[in-house]
Amino acid sequence: MAIKRRNKVSPEFSMSSLTDIIFLLLIFFMLTSSLVKINPKNLELPEASQKTTASHNVSISVTKDGTFFLGTDKISSRDLKRQITRAIRKDRESTATPTIIIVPEKGTPFRHVAKIMTVARELRMNPIIATQPKDK
Repeated sequence: MAIKRRNKVSPEFSMSSLTDIIFLLLIFFMLTSSLVKINPKNLELPEASQKTTASHNVSISVTKDGTFFLGTDKISSRDLKRQITRAIRKDRESTATPTIIIVPEKGTPFRHVAKIMTVARELRMNPIIATQPKDK
């Protein structure tokens, strides 16, 4: 007497668990990514032909008359170092060296930018000056 075994492998694959995982990953990356507006005051930025990208912790805007903004908050030049230090502590990322993006208005005297760069070096931060691309 011959005994037949019925061990058929099902050719179907359940996609429901895979879509759940992808959906959870999408939500995770949306929540953990930082949505930062670099130029909150819509300043006209100087132009540059090269492009530098980096993750950043702090964004400082400066106008032609020497008014400093940390994000959208106006800060005094004397209070610059303390406010940047506070912002770094609040927004600490996994990067070893925090980065500060300097957003000067077009025509801003360099002494204002140099002041921010000096504070950045004192706090061991990498300063980057934001520019807009040159028109070709």
